[in-house]
Amino acid sequence: MNWIIWSVLSAFFAGATAILAKIGIKGIDSNLATAIRTSVILVITWMIALATGQHGAIRTIPTKGWIFLVLSGIATGLSWLWYFRALQLGPASGVAPIDKLSVVFVIIFAWIFLGEGLSVHKVIGGAFITVGAVVLALG
Repeated sequence: MNWIIWSVLSAFFAGATAILAKIGIKGIDSNLATAIRTSVILVITWMIALATGQHGAIRTIPTKGWIFLVLSGIATGLSWLWYFRALQLGPASGVAPIDKLSVVFVIIFAWIFLGEGLSVHKVIGGAFITVGAVVLALG
């Protein structure tokens, strides 16, 4: 159950991110805003890694781990760039639900690439998320 608490905290701060970013990007280029946000994240996460003593483990990361972490970083960067541009152009209450379609993509990608099961519950839940995102974005 511990993962549920972390997931709820993630969702809470993701929601706060949308509102804070929408206010913060007013009159600022979305790419510059993303660079600022990313720099803050970089500093905070390295401070945490250093404070917890985890930075030394960097030498033990296997090549495959590096490749996929770098690819994940690229995907994250692109997601943030497009997200900030969408926030700049559209309402936060419309952009955020469409962004949450990422859950549907995770279900599909996990099924294809990780071999996770595709249950009726996941299909129905994914369909509800899709319909909900469309209804919220167009409403």
